[in-house]
Amino acid sequence: MADASLRPVCFMVMPFGTKAVAPRPNGAPEKIDFDALWHKALAPLIVELGYEPVRADQDTGAAIIAEMLERLYFSDLVIADMTLPNGNVYYEIGIRHACRPSGCLLIGAAWTVPLFDVNQMRRLSYPLAEGAITDDTAAAIRQALRDGALPLAKGMSPMYQHIPGFPDAGKIDPQRASAIRGQLDALSAFQASVRAVQLQRDPARRWAAALALCDSYPAASTHSPAVAIEILTLLRDAAGWQESIAYADALPEPIRQLDLVQEQRSLALSKTGDPLQAIGALEELVRRRGGSAERYGLIGGRYKKLAGEARNEGDPDLARDYLEQAIHHYEEGMRCDLNDYYPSSNLPRLYRARGDEGDDQRAAASGHVALMACQRAKINGAQDEWLNPTLLGLAFDAGDVVTARRLVTDVRREGPAAWKLATTLADLDRSVEQQPDGATRETLAGLVATLRGLLAAKP
Repeated sequence: MADASLRPVCFMVMPFGTKAVAPRPNGAPEKIDFDALWHKALAPLIVELGYEPVRADQDTGAAIIAEMLERLYFSDLVIADMTLPNGNVYYEIGIRHACRPSGCLLIGAAWTVPLFDVNQMRRLSYPLAEGAITDDTAAAIRQALRDGALPLAKGMSPMYQHIPGFPDAGKIDPQRASAIRGQLDALSAFQASVRAVQLQRDPARRWAAALALCDSYPAASTHSPAVAIEILTLLRDAAGWQESIAYADALPEPIRQLDLVQEQRSLALSKTGDPLQAIGALEELVRRRGGSAERYGLIGGRYKKLAGEARNEGDPDLARDYLEQAIHHYEEGMRCDLNDYYPSSNLPRLYRARGDEGDDQRAAASGHVALMACQRAKINGAQDEWLNPTLLGLAFDAGDVVTARRLVTDVRREGPAAWKLATTLADLDRSVEQQPDGATRETLAGLVATLRGLLAAKP
């Protein structure tokens, strides 16, 4: 074996210590011992490949950014483990891609679900069913990575591949900058059109404007994922579910297969009368790509709908089964991301409907989690049409008459469409029914009657 001082250097970018896997995709362990992964599998593999292995936490100065930048630039090879969506790892991948034309290898566990942009980049996968890293697991990891590591590392960095002449500014075509400027101007104009549709208070005009915008950006000729997802969201909120399905199905194949498009299509599918098919599609998405607050929340919503249908059809046992499934999936969604108020905001009514021991306390806790997430979203300036309706529902869930009255005044000023009353009134009715205090129940019932009157009145 060559002397270590003569071997080329491989800088390993990865977490260290034991880290929890959250959200947890199917097949993933609860925790991973990244130190064991390094010492038992990755460092020996790097030596086998002919490199001297170096990891960021191996000396006291490695946390200093200057030393990290030096390693990323001067190392002959950089291997980045993307098993967890770690911000430091992603940042260091970007630096390496920008400063060297090749020599960056991305790896990750077979169940890894990278974030959107880096998910489009090639990486090598290795088996990781348990997080303690036994000798057998380490051997399987080395076997999975050994043959493909060096050929993939020789591939060109995305920056050098997609920007001819980079990094020499004098060799980069200046017309490309003008083209980008034009694309940004076009995207800005598109977003202004979307906002104009969202500001329409008359539902009929809003529906017509959404369809007109959709006609201006036909699905079949849409090549921008951002545009496709914006229009799908707009159709969902302003037009109809059938229109959403038709638009999603007409998109080019690469965009049609994006996770966000699949999620919105599944939601639309369930709203047109096939919640079980939607659940199946979403569960397959979770199996392939991992769980998220949105995916688990959508599954929970489909089970909530099925529970209501079973209850109306006089089948309490089936209704109870579906209710348990709804609660379970909303809980999974809440655990995935406490800042996403969609899953947690649905739990208070479902806990109280179930009525098990401790469910009142669970309802209050989940309502508090949702309220904090909503407040955070407001502070951060989130442009989510469901934020205000969620706050209204939480006020009714909590029996907060003062806040509910204030929000009803806002509904009167801004119009029912801006508060999704057609969709949310049924949930408000259930919140009123669940109030234990008679005076609070009567006051909130009066506020619901006011909201129902606003919805019935002409805009």
